[in-house]
Amino acid sequence: MSDGTATVEDLDVRLEKHRVELTGYCYRMLGSSFEAEDAVQDTLVRAWRSYDRFEGRSSLRSWLYRIATNVCLDMLTAGNKRARPMDLTDPTPLAQAALHPRPDHTWLEPMPDARVLPTVADPAEAAVAKESVRLAFMAALQQLPPKQRAVLILREVLAWRASEVAELLGTTVASVNSALQRARATLGESENRSAAARAATSDPLDAEQQKLLERYVAAFEGYDMTALTALLHEDAVMTMPPFDLWLAGADDITGFMTTLGAPCAHSHLVPVAVNGLPGFAQYKPDPATGGRTAWAVQVLEISEGRITGFHCFLDTERWFPLFGLPLHLEAEADQGE
Repeated sequence: MSDGTATVEDLDVRLEKHRVELTGYCYRMLGSSFEAEDAVQDTLVRAWRSYDRFEGRSSLRSWLYRIATNVCLDMLTAGNKRARPMDLTDPTPLAQAALHPRPDHTWLEPMPDARVLPTVADPAEAAVAKESVRLAFMAALQQLPPKQRAVLILREVLAWRASEVAELLGTTVASVNSALQRARATLGESENRSAAARAATSDPLDAEQQKLLERYVAAFEGYDMTALTALLHEDAVMTMPPFDLWLAGADDITGFMTTLGAPCAHSHLVPVAVNGLPGFAQYKPDPATGGRTAWAVQVLEISEGRITGFHCFLDTERWFPLFGLPLHLEAEADQGE
């Protein structure tokens, strides 16, 4: 059926097919899980309402990306740059550790892989897509001006031609190439400053890395700090948004876990796929019910056989439903899956 004779049902189905890749694009642009989903919904509504004016001179996909880009650029006019705790403050020595929350809009947010990574046949394409939603790369993207951000994502992540990006943005190929060059330079500087950025581009999980995760689960659930220390890189960092505190080094991380973090002992971890990285939903004991209650979505960065980043997103009433996870586990289900 041609574009001009598509039924409402046909159009809904055709638009919906692009939801995951558009969510990935908007997430990279905005750094927020929920704002990305709002932006995609707005994009699809605008497309549905204006479809009778779509003349087919570009593909439906290109047209949707043009709408999504405009939606994101409008949302970014406030100038807010979402960040990780280490982008905003210096590490805090354990002796001075205190939990100071900042507003939700401060933070780069986690995202389930399934919501932003469409299924693709090409392993190289899939690897690029995964790397481009990892936390360190996402944080670097947030340092770019919005239009440079769009150019870099479209050219480097989605592999659009410069002429296609120029048409989408209503500019010239020369302008696109210039913006891409500046964006690459900024990202290069950011990666040179960040060991975590290098960690975020580690190889996909192999047997050794899978074994490392198994050892991590055993160490964390057993709250065995000696075993956990053996898994942490000497420069490992721990973050806990919405708190701006972050810790560096195994001694301070495990020291925190046995003091302020002591209630996390005997937690249960459920694997999740998040930001192209291994992760876990953490449920800690709930003395009131005898079961367990949602506490954090953990995102792990791995490099050279060690954990380099240990990021705990604590706003569970937002994150666990996003991952399709319950907020409570009954006592008999604790050792289930």
